Amino acid sequence: MSPREIIEQLQTLDMQNPGAWPRWVHIAACVLLSLLILGFGGYFGIEPQYEQLQQEQAKEVSLRQDFEAKQQKVAALDAYKAQLEEMQRSFGDMLRQLPSKAEVANLLNDISQTRIANSLDEELFQPSGDVPKDFYVEMPNRIVVTGTYHQMGQFVSGVAALPRIVVIDEIDIKPVGTKGSTLRLSALAKTYRYNEDSSAPLPAGAKK
Repeated sequence: MSPREIIEQLQTLDMQNPGAWPRWVHIAACVLLSLLILGFGGYFGIEPQYEQLQQEQAKEVSLRQDFEAKQQKVAALDAYKAQLEEMQRSFGDMLRQLPSKAEVANLLNDISQTRIANSLDEELFQPSGDVPKDFYVEMPNRIVVTGTYHQMGQFVSGVAALPRIVVIDEIDIKPVGTKGSTLRLSALAKTYRYNEDSSAPLPAGAKK
């Protein structure tokens, strides 16, 4: 059948009497109707599923990003723990350098022995009263000694070399009289002890 004959038959089709249509027209109509049904069914049936698929894919990306962020935090947590342990060890080492109440008298005696070893004359060695801090107590002691400049330098160096923390502060050196090499050293020797009444916890290994 030529294209012209096909067109002529289509033009003479009676839309009110489909039963009189040629067989090939029936087949073409069925095929066309099937394609229309598949097209509408695909659009109305698959489109919602496609949108849901996009939503699930977006949710998957969000969950993956959240997982990666948490994974990074977990990886950094080990480093933070190691750093905290190192800080606790350092803090414990510092606390071990603070004398207890029982050791304070020995420490003050060590300072006096250092003065005697450097041939300094003592004019004053007077505690100025404890000063409570956070986890430690500051114990300032007013010191006034006389001697040569070299002897005073040796005394300060000897105090700094003591196994416990001692800070020499407010140093004032003046000559004694108008002649001679004798000098007077006035200073505040600060020692420290752990505050046993403090609520601050001791790190592992630190002795109260």
